[in-house]
Amino acid sequence: MELLKQNAKHSALLEIVLSNKNLNVAYERVKANKGAPGVDGVTVDMLSNYLCENKEKLIDEINTRTYKPSPVKRVEIPKPDGGVRKLGIPTTFDRLIQQAIMQVLSPIYEKQFNDNSFGFRPKRSAKDAIELCKQNIDEGYKYVVDIDLEKFFDKVNHDRLMTTINNTIKDSDLLSLIRKYLVSGVMVNGVVISNDEGTPQGGPLSPLLSNIVLNELDNELTKRGHKFVRYADDVLIFVKTERSANRVMERITDFIERKLRLKVNQTKSRVVPYTKIKYLGFGFYQNGECTRSTSTPKVEITFKGKDTKTN
Repeated sequence: MELLKQNAKHSALLEIVLSNKNLNVAYERVKANKGAPGVDGVTVDMLSNYLCENKEKLIDEINTRTYKPSPVKRVEIPKPDGGVRKLGIPTTFDRLIQQAIMQVLSPIYEKQFNDNSFGFRPKRSAKDAIELCKQNIDEGYKYVVDIDLEKFFDKVNHDRLMTTINNTIKDSDLLSLIRKYLVSGVMVNGVVISNDEGTPQGGPLSPLLSNIVLNELDNELTKRGHKFVRYADDVLIFVKTERSANRVMERITDFIERKLRLKVNQTKSRVVPYTKIKYLGFGFYQNGECTRSTSTPKVEITFKGKDTKTN
């Protein structure tokens, strides 16, 4: 823990990532999360024996920058409303290393992250995000700029992401390893497809990387004085009038596409009264009725107040 308090420029971070203590914690987390095997077929139950036989060699490869992460196994999960959601399954060893990286970087970035973001962060939840939405509405921000980022996890610009990480993390060996995970490729029907953009979906590192990318959006919204809530790539901006909301939509879309090099889905993004949105499965109603959608998370929420309630 003392090393974590040191400035990242001391180049000790990869050593912390690969320490036995940190790897043991990562192993327990990967084991608890279970999940299917990646392209090498090594299951979570097989990981212990796999590490006994290969850990020393693999750690040496990481330290000498000769390690090459395996491509992510692509699977498609049907969506309830049609279409499919593409998910990635890294090998169990790569999940272990990504988890170990996340454990070291997360405390560093938590000090930088915006208070209005909630997804994939310790001690923050969907319930907290909904409470902030309700607070914004009660303060008179009755219109919502609902921004949909088109295929966000597939569109993240690698060079821009690495430049952003390099602003904080100065360990070149760790930076090299992170980039290797970004470009490790995807295996579809036995064929490896290279990727020059996007984050490694399905791995423990992807949520942290997504928050690093979108923290710049959070800070820009804060600088402009906007009320907003972000959970992962789901962003709501709360505005008092429809006219102002349309102006905010135009300007923030320009920032996202020009500065962050991401794509806003124009057909799904919209400006609406707060009563027309569903966020994280929750709807907001002025008449005090509580309605749960079919996709509502298992979160019970009770609000005190005369106006908006959710459940």
